Amino acid sequence: MKHVLVLGAGLVSRPLVEYLLKRENIQVTVASRTVSKAEDLVKGFSNGKAISLNVKNDALVEKLVQDCDVAISLLPYIFHVKIAKACLKHKKHLITTSYVSDAMKALDEEAKEAGILILNEIGLDPGIDHMSAMKIIDDVKKNGGKVVSFRSYCGGLPAMQNNNNPFGYKFSWSPRGVVMAGKNNGQFLENGKVVYIPSRDLFKYYEILDIENAGVFEAYTNRNAVPYKKIYGLDDAQTVFRGTLRNTGWCYTMKKVAELGIFDDSPRDDLKGLTYAQMIERLIGWGESIDIVEDAAQFLNLDPHSTVIKKLEWLGLFSDKMLPDENNVMDMFCHLLLEKLSMDENDLDLIVLYHNFIAEYSDRSEVITSTLVDTGIPSGDSAMSRTVSLPAAIATALILDEKINLTGVHIPVLPEIYEPVLEELEKMNIKFVDKVTKI
Repeated sequence: MKHVLVLGAGLVSRPLVEYLLKRENIQVTVASRTVSKAEDLVKGFSNGKAISLNVKNDALVEKLVQDCDVAISLLPYIFHVKIAKACLKHKKHLITTSYVSDAMKALDEEAKEAGILILNEIGLDPGIDHMSAMKIIDDVKKNGGKVVSFRSYCGGLPAMQNNNNPFGYKFSWSPRGVVMAGKNNGQFLENGKVVYIPSRDLFKYYEILDIENAGVFEAYTNRNAVPYKKIYGLDDAQTVFRGTLRNTGWCYTMKKVAELGIFDDSPRDDLKGLTYAQMIERLIGWGESIDIVEDAAQFLNLDPHSTVIKKLEWLGLFSDKMLPDENNVMDMFCHLLLEKLSMDENDLDLIVLYHNFIAEYSDRSEVITSTLVDTGIPSGDSAMSRTVSLPAAIATALILDEKINLTGVHIPVLPEIYEPVLEELEKMNIKFVDKVTKI
C-alpha cells in the first residue's frame, strides 16, 4: 500500500483527502496543528489517519516524510522549502499548490539527483490555468499555427444567488491574502511592449470583461505576466496578460480604500483604544472630526452620498466600533472584512477561469476562447476547494501509479502532467467550454 502525507487541514483540503482515501491502495496521513480538523477529514475511512503536528517540530516532520511515498504540503508557502529539503533527504516526491519560489527552483538539480518530483502550482490559479492554457497552445502549434495574443483571467466570487452585499465579494477564509495582493505591482506584454503598473495604480487600470455564459466582470492585472511568454513557449506572442476577475464596482472601491492608507501593514502603537472612525481620522490627518463621513469623502474627492462612501460606511469604517487588538491598519480592516463579507454556511461560491487566444495560421486567423465556470455544491464542497485541491490529488495518484515519471522541480505545463489531470477533472465536471471564431 502506498502512503501519502498531507500537511495541513485547511478549507481546501477536504476534496483532496477524500479523493485519495477513496482509493483502497493508498494510506493517507493528515497532519495538522489542529488535530480535530484532520480527524474530520479522515472520519469514516479505515485507510486514513490524523495526527497533531507543529511544523516547527523538525524531528516529527522528518519522520512523517520518511514514512510516506508522496508528501502534499497545503501549509503556508513559507514552509514549502523546508518540507522539500526533508523530501530530498528521504527521496520522497512533493506536491504543492503554491507559486514556485526562487528557493524552490534552486532545488531542481538536487531533486533530479534524488530521483524525485517536486511539483508546484498544481491548484487552480496557479494550476488549472497553466494546464488548460498549455493544452490549447500546444494544439495550435501541432496544427501549424502560432499564438500571437494570450489573455488569461481568473476569479473566485460568490455565486449569483449569494452575491448579497455591496462589495460583490465574500471570503471563505482569511482576507489578508486578498488585501495583500492589492499591494502587488503588475506587469504584462501588450502589442510587443512591456507595461508596468505600480501597486498604487493597480485598481486604476482595469477593463470591463463580458464572458459568455459567465457574466460581466472587472479585470485587473495579476502580478507579472511577462515570464509566461517563455514559460508557455509563446515565442510569437505580442500580448501576454494575466488578470484577476471581480464583480463590477470592486476596483474603484479598493482604489479609494488604498488612498485612505488602509493597506498599510506597518506596526503602529497610536491606535490602541480607538474606534474605527477615530482610526480614519488619524489616517486622513485632519484632527478630530465633526462628521467623519463628510471629511473622508472630501479627503477622497468623493460626494458623501457616493456609492463608495456608502459601501465603506456599511462596512463599518466610520463607526464607533472599537478597533481589534492588532498592531496595524491592514489587519484591523481585515477584521471588518471577515465580519461583514464572510461566506455563510449555506452560501455557494463561483469560479470563473477564462482564456482568450489569437492564433494565426498560413490561411486564417482565429480567436479561441476557453471558459471554466464552476459553482460550489449545495451542502458540499466549495468550487474553490474543489478546483484548488483536486488537481493536486489527481497528480499525486498519477505519481503513485507511475504515470508521471518526471524528476526535478516542475509546474504543470508539460503534456504528461496536464493531459491526464485535465481528463480526470472532466470526469468530475470541472471542464472547459472552448469556442473558435474565425477573424
